[in-house]
Amino acid sequence: MSSDDNIFLATGKPLREVAGWLAEALSLEPVENPDLKDDAFLFRGRARSVSGDLFVVLEPNVYGEADPEPEDVSAIDRSDAVVGIRCVGTKDEELQAHEARALYEELVGARPDVAMILSHNMAFAVAAYLPAVGTQVFPPGTSLDVEDIDTWCRWVVT
Repeated sequence: MSSDDNIFLATGKPLREVAGWLAEALSLEPVENPDLKDDAFLFRGRARSVSGDLFVVLEPNVYGEADPEPEDVSAIDRSDAVVGIRCVGTKDEELQAHEARALYEELVGARPDVAMILSHNMAFAVAAYLPAVGTQVFPPGTSLDVEDIDTWCRWVVT
């Protein structure tokens, strides 16, 4: 499968702390993996919408820019962490996207104090949640990048 489904988080907290509440909120168990970078966390849990398990990886967000040029602005620039979601077993892009959506909604319910962006293929904004503002689901094909800034700017940390 060549698709990625991710949840970008704007927490302002150390990743180790985020890993703790992420595991608790999503009922995940830590997985030891010597190949992981020191600042990454791997978890395993039960899928919500399909039969089977999933892997969740929490890492620092290296995809956004701290001080982007105007033409390089992205919805994920102010996110400090990224959660990667991978279904175990059947490689089905639609099922994985559906599972990512279920986890995103669960996280929004569990952590209403954290801004989040659900993305597909590191290119498209699926939905965003901003505390005190709420959740917005974006039209299919909405870019995370500046060309769709008018669509997502009210729903992300800027």
